[in-house]
Amino acid sequence: MTKQLLIYGTVIALTRRDHGDLAYKAAESFEFARGVNAAPLVVGEFLPAANDFAVVFAPGAEMPLPVALFGVEAEANAFVDAVLAQTLLAHAQQQGLAVGVKSAEDGRYLLVNEALAGLLGTDAPGMVGRTDADWLDGTSAALLRAADHTALAQGSALSSEHRIDLHGERREFKVLRVVSQQGTQRLICSLWQDLAPLRQRDAQLRLALDQLEQQQKANDALRLDLAEQGLRDQASGLNSRAHFDDQMRRELDLSTREHREFALVYMALDPFADKVAALGPRAQERICESMGRLLRGNTRAMDASCRMDDRHFAVLLSGVGLATAHSRMEGLRRQCATQIVMFDGQELGF
Repeated sequence: MTKQLLIYGTVIALTRRDHGDLAYKAAESFEFARGVNAAPLVVGEFLPAANDFAVVFAPGAEMPLPVALFGVEAEANAFVDAVLAQTLLAHAQQQGLAVGVKSAEDGRYLLVNEALAGLLGTDAPGMVGRTDADWLDGTSAALLRAADHTALAQGSALSSEHRIDLHGERREFKVLRVVSQQGTQRLICSLWQDLAPLRQRDAQLRLALDQLEQQQKANDALRLDLAEQGLRDQASGLNSRAHFDDQMRRELDLSTREHREFALVYMALDPFADKVAALGPRAQERICESMGRLLRGNTRAMDASCRMDDRHFAVLLSGVGLATAHSRMEGLRRQCATQIVMFDGQELGF
């Protein structure tokens, strides 16, 4: 009998010796039946098969044999591609993907799902039988048709982006085209993706990255500020005690190795007057701020000044002898005597 009736390409008798290690495995697709355009039916299969296939009666040895037709061409099963197409279309519909199928000859839509119709602002039945030129401006329709011809010429999947004016709004789409064949008719299957959500996500991502970058810069600035605060006294702006001790140790090491002189000056402010004591700690902090400015203004970058406590300060003068240090500190003392600190409209001296 022919292949169309038995569905077998080659008939081989099974034996334990030759086929003992074989097992039955259900196929995951109907690809094995692509070359079968008919199959015989038993009695129990007749009614179920009649719901989906054309059933004819072929001449038999003793009586006509019912046969289900899968295709009208020899060794061409139209239902293999149909089942695959229906499966993909159902999956696309479930995922919200926009799908359209058009004729390669005239560009008329043969199938449009609801997702594509909604994306383009129309209804699916209204798009079937129409071309892109029926609902788009001439420029956009020409660009879509040119992309269709490119896909037909390449014969492989083609992805392109299009900007289309719909209802007074500029929309961006990404279209994937796949050329297929159904009998003698060439088809262009297209999968449409609206790029607006993607562009919005990209903009949100760029905004988030910019915010992260700004936050990182702010964190770096804060880290530097905290590091600076760890090296300086907040009230006077002078070096902290720990930083001053480090500089003192380095100066001692240089003096030992290079026999270089330095001067260490210890200063104490006069006890605060009754007026300052009455104004409280804020007034005393204001005096410390003024003292800190004087010390920073009368020392070099290589020198170091430190606030020991509320009334005591220390100054390290690098590479300076005793006479020079005494002269500088005497000048500083005279400035302190004439310094006026304003606090709550009152003049404070120290």
